[in-house]
Amino acid sequence: MSQFISRKEKISYGLGDMASHIGLDNVIIFLTFYYTDVVGLPAAFVGTMFLLARTADAIIDPAMGYLADRTTSRWGKFRPWMLWLALPFGASCLLTYAVPESLDLTGKMIFATVSYTFMMLMYTAINIPYCSMGAVITPDNKERISLQSYRFFLATLGGAMSTFFMMPLAEFIGGADKLMGYRWSMAIMASIAVIMFWICFANTRERIQAPATHNNYLAELRDLLRNDQWRVVAVLVLTNIGFGVIRLGAMMYFVTYYLGDAGYFMWMLAAHIIGKAAGSALAKRLTRNASKVQMFGYCSVLAGILSIALFFAPKSIVVLVPLTFIVSTLYQSTTTLMWVMMADVADYGEWKQGKRMDGVIFSTFLAVLKLGMAISGAIVGWTLGLSGYVANAPQQTPLAMHCIVALFTIIPGMLSLCAFATLRWYRLDDSKMQEIHLAKQSFS
Repeated sequence: MSQFISRKEKISYGLGDMASHIGLDNVIIFLTFYYTDVVGLPAAFVGTMFLLARTADAIIDPAMGYLADRTTSRWGKFRPWMLWLALPFGASCLLTYAVPESLDLTGKMIFATVSYTFMMLMYTAINIPYCSMGAVITPDNKERISLQSYRFFLATLGGAMSTFFMMPLAEFIGGADKLMGYRWSMAIMASIAVIMFWICFANTRERIQAPATHNNYLAELRDLLRNDQWRVVAVLVLTNIGFGVIRLGAMMYFVTYYLGDAGYFMWMLAAHIIGKAAGSALAKRLTRNASKVQMFGYCSVLAGILSIALFFAPKSIVVLVPLTFIVSTLYQSTTTLMWVMMADVADYGEWKQGKRMDGVIFSTFLAVLKLGMAISGAIVGWTLGLSGYVANAPQQTPLAMHCIVALFTIIPGMLSLCAFATLRWYRLDDSKMQEIHLAKQSFS
């Protein structure tokens, strides 16, 4: 069933994830470094804080999906949350980078924990309805791929805008006062994010209408766990987010201590961001002559092999920048296709179980994603702490240096290969989805 979506609506939908990534990419790329090297928190504490806060947030995710599925308004189930929570989300991003310099170490730890946890909760509250909305804008598979391509292309631009301008803005505004510089830089970014969420709300529509389910919370979770394809995609989500979080979390350390010049960070980050933009745009083209499952597999294998190859690459920015670009392109292609697979799981669940649970499905996927972020962020912090890493040291120990390089190369590569291995249990290829849509039409 074809359902054409205008470019304006696709761009507007993408602005919602662009807004999210203005905050989220800063968290993934800068926050560990900000906490350890700017605020002065111990690396092991930061890793533990990430694990506990993200795990708690992941537990709450399904409840938000349950609530979103039961939202009734003249704007639909999911759109109104973009309107209601844009400002709280922006405020939470600002607070994350507002650790007061006057506090002692314990006070800074408490402030960081509370503000970071609040930011992740606000991200959950606005992002679950946003992600769920992608499954009800259109039932058409090609339009879904196109919609997600626009989304992730713009999300990449949001991350680029935030990460590229964060450090220059912080230096320009704060000068030697890094804490003030980061705080006001994020205030600017957060304000832009709020406006983007409001544009997303204004220009999108929910076309797939399904009556709200009235089962209790535990019954819906039990039905969800019986969905075998949800379980498969959940593993893909874990491996995918692990690849991204561990790699990006280690990037600043990689260029600062392994390459020996923090100035190279912008080159590596540029290669990563441009690669992600290319991967988002490439996903639709790759699926013109091959199925999304085939292309996911090819990209996963290549991304895994090339990421591991980076471990053995010469310590040359001329070599590392192009390889980083290619790995990021392949990784983002798999990410874009993975979100299409999530929407397919919602259709599959409706076909198999007779009820549609977009909010619960996407919220639990985001719970898995957050759990993956928690574990991955903790792996970075713990690995640094146990390896003998010392913040701002002129030279790291050999063990710490090997761990930094492995975090950026080998560990993400192995996770990408694990994602490929998981595909053997995924059954929602293009022909199966066509069968599901035809069956749904015959009963409507």
